[in-house]
Amino acid sequence: MLIVRGVVIKSKISSIEFVNKIQENVMSTRRKELAKLLEDIKSADCVICGGSGRSLYSLNAAMSQIALSQAGWRNKVVLTPDDPGFPGHNMYDAASDLERRYKKTLLLMNSGSGYSDDPLVMAQDLGRYIEEKKSTKFSMGLLTSAYESPLAEITNKYGTTVLLKGRGKSKPSSEYSKTGMMGDIFELGTLQLLNSMIEVIFRNLEVDDIYSICNDEFQKIGEMIDSNVSSDTYIRLVDLMEKRTNIYLGGKGTGNEIAKMTGVRLFHLKTIFSDNVYMTRGVNTPHPRAGDLEILVSYSGETQPVILWADVIKKFAGTVFAITSNKNSRLAKKADLKIILEEEAKPNTPRRFYTRAAFVLSPLAVKLAERLAERGLKLPEYLISWYHSVTQ
Repeated sequence: MLIVRGVVIKSKISSIEFVNKIQENVMSTRRKELAKLLEDIKSADCVICGGSGRSLYSLNAAMSQIALSQAGWRNKVVLTPDDPGFPGHNMYDAASDLERRYKKTLLLMNSGSGYSDDPLVMAQDLGRYIEEKKSTKFSMGLLTSAYESPLAEITNKYGTTVLLKGRGKSKPSSEYSKTGMMGDIFELGTLQLLNSMIEVIFRNLEVDDIYSICNDEFQKIGEMIDSNVSSDTYIRLVDLMEKRTNIYLGGKGTGNEIAKMTGVRLFHLKTIFSDNVYMTRGVNTPHPRAGDLEILVSYSGETQPVILWADVIKKFAGTVFAITSNKNSRLAKKADLKIILEEEAKPNTPRRFYTRAAFVLSPLAVKLAERLAERGLKLPEYLISWYHSVTQ
């Protein structure tokens, strides 16, 4: 047992070692930094999300809870530069419109390295606008593992940086159960931390309650992971994925962000032996073939487009794996394989299901890599990182 921020925590919550590291890192964040960022999110009328890859999907998934939770937000708006309603080609162009529309706009960024091009350019553009126009209606927030980075330097000038450790100095390895793959520890950590902050704001709680919520939730997440990674469902999923099989992933809203987080890691592995990973209804998504696998994420299990996607792949003799909170839903009944993460969430309130789903799905790539190693195909991280560097 450990005591962090006055909260008693278990040092080991899961048999997957990198999940224990995530808990340690989240619970070790500095209260003063969290309090400042919490207040910035509370007071902002508009939040612009900035990041790239899984860090952006993690940020989007957490902040989308504001849209799901219709009460209590005083018409807070959440945007990304890719949204049709974003008022400009870049952050500099959009700033004048945002300044006219909102009393306070927060540029909230997520980047483990602090060097990611997309959020760095956004921060530079907004900083230039603030300096030129002497505007007082903007602030910046950043979650990062790197205080000594260009992005942290800019953010500290105009707002708050929260340090959340990643994997640290762990060298590239093929023991992914201990280290996660690349940015897993940071990206999943920010998802849990941000989701807890959104819940604290919605419930009108205090900054210390972030640690209590995280502690309670990590215990549940650890139990959910361990009960599923050794299950027949997980074993059958890995059996399917190690075959020459394409994988399709999908969801709507927050579910789609979680599906994308999972898809990125599976893509890094499947691409190495010339299989493909697609997002359902993507611009380059082909019809499925017999034997393909579809992974669908839906809290209710009743979202009509998701149901239709399940029908399509079953029509082509593919396999549907569903992760949902409703065991009696249409999606659960149609699925060949399923994981049920039950949650009693009231309508229009923040949900923990999506963060739980991201954590329970995260060992899929780890288990696939371990299975391939058993077959004699060891995939060192430098190879996976190379595929990552040339595709993102």
